[in-house]
Order: sequence, then C-alpha cells, then structure tokens
Amino acid sequence: MIAVPAALASLAATAAATRGVLAWLRHKQILDHPNDRSSHSLPTPRGGGLAVTPVMAAGLVLVAFASPGYVAVLAAGALLLMALSWVDDRQGLPPGPRLALQAGVIAATLLGLESQTLVFGGALPLWADRLLTGFGWLWFVNLTNFMDGIDGITGVETASIGLGIALVGDGLEPQALVVAGCGLGFLVWNWHPARIFLGDSGSIPLGFVLGGLLIHLAGRGHLAAALILPGYYLADATITLLWRLKDGEKIWQAHRRHFYQRAVQGGKSHAQVSTAILGGNILLIACAALAEWAQPWLGAALAVAVVGGLLALLTRWARP
Repeated sequence: MIAVPAALASLAATAAATRGVLAWLRHKQILDHPNDRSSHSLPTPRGGGLAVTPVMAAGLVLVAFASPGYVAVLAAGALLLMALSWVDDRQGLPPGPRLALQAGVIAATLLGLESQTLVFGGALPLWADRLLTGFGWLWFVNLTNFMDGIDGITGVETASIGLGIALVGDGLEPQALVVAGCGLGFLVWNWHPARIFLGDSGSIPLGFVLGGLLIHLAGRGHLAAALILPGYYLADATITLLWRLKDGEKIWQAHRRHFYQRAVQGGKSHAQVSTAILGGNILLIACAALAEWAQPWLGAALAVAVVGGLLALLTRWARP
C-alpha cells in the first residue's frame, strides 16, 4: 500500500526541506518581528511554506495515479498560490487582487471536477453547487491563513484533517496522508518554541489543498465528515470574523481576537493551546467516523458539542 510510505516520505522530506529553508531565511534575515498584534516575542524566520508546499505538491503528484486529473490540478494550484503568497509575505498585496487571484485558482480547479461530483449531494443544481462550493473553498483558504497565529496550530490541524480524511477513505488515503505527513514534518520545527513560521506561502496553499480534499470527500457522498473534520477551524474563524464585522474592524488586518489567541494572552502556552486543539480534533475524527459508519445526525450533534466545548475551554483560559 502506497499511502503509509508516502506519508512517511512526506514527513521526512518536509522536516529536511524546512531545515534547509530555515538556514536560508536566517542567512537572508527574513524574519517576522513581533508587534502589538503578535503572539510571539522574538524575531523568527518566516517562510516555511517554501519547504512545505513544494514537498506537498511533489507528494500529490507522485500519488496522483489514484485520482490523476483533480490531484494534479491541486498540486499546480498550490504551487501557484505559494508564489503569489510569497510575494504577499515579502511586499504585501492589496486584499482585492489577492482574493481575486485565489478565486481564479479555485474556479479553474473546480472546472476539473466531473459534473456528477456534487458536493451537496444533488440538493442544488450544478451551477449553484459549484458557486457555493467555490465561496466555501475561498473562505477555507483564508481562514486557514487567519488561524495560523501560534506555534504548532497549523501543523496540528493539517495532520488532523489529513488523518481524518484518510480514515474515512474512499480512495483519498494516499493524498490525505501525504498532506498529513507534511503537517507533521513541519511540526518538527514549528512546535513551541517555534524556530520557523509557515507564512502565507504555506498557510494559503495548505488551506487550498485541504479544502480541495474535503470538497472531493463531500463529492463522494461524505459531506458530514467533510464539515465535521475542520469543525473547530470553521467555528473559531467564522465567529471571530462576525465579531470583528460587528465591531467595525478592518477584517483584512492582523489581530489577536481568535479564541486560541485569547487563550495564549490569558497565560496558557502555545503548546498547551495547540495540544487542546489536537485533543478536540481527535474527538472530531471520532465524530466523523460515527457519522459515516453509524448515525450521521448523532455524529454531527456530538461534533457540535465538541467544538462548543473546545471554544468554551479556550474562552475560560482567556480569563487569567
């Protein structure tokens, strides 16, 4: 079986590539300097996506025979978004053009889906299914970027979603485990205290690929699992966005209002918060399995309870 060797190879290659990129970033003094919105206190190299994204794309291509067209397009889109996001990391791009380019990559990728692949199970006509899927995917790409704010969190989420997709299966095991391996490989260098940050060049492509795999999972009849597995990220990012809109904030600017960020401000370490999120994700994987193999509504209800409990815990931690 290719899935497990591919995952182990991705883990090792990502860890090795990140070490090389870390040395280059230090040499070039490409550092993320802390400011009043940061959750770190020391200048730290930023650009781990230059290692993670190419390894992930290569791994997806190597296992592409399991789902050739769609996975190859995902790999190409990830590399394109890495290049765009690296420019954004270094020079800054206005929100409008950045979102437009992301939407263009997503739209082009959705064209690779077969017409019989309906994410919402035929409840919507094809055009509406694709439109809603595209907006959801664009939000997932950006929320993955928004949530990349403390040490370890993106590696934990990437590995959790990848392993969850692999558990549900339906032919996506090799691709999902490749992505999970990349997340674990990056954790070698990003666990608290982080020696390198992912940057947009990593979080944006990871959100794109994870979103693409979740969409493919839903299109194969596993919509409940596709919504349950990223449940914490979806809830934290969406609730925080609505709070910020209500308060009249510029939502494209950096901030520290996410549940996980407020828990760190309340005195918990990055490792404690990321570990709590890992525990919640393990429970969400169990909920997704329950929804797929036994009782869909029970699995979904328990997932809501898990996410609500995790948000409540982080809120309690936010009060020192």
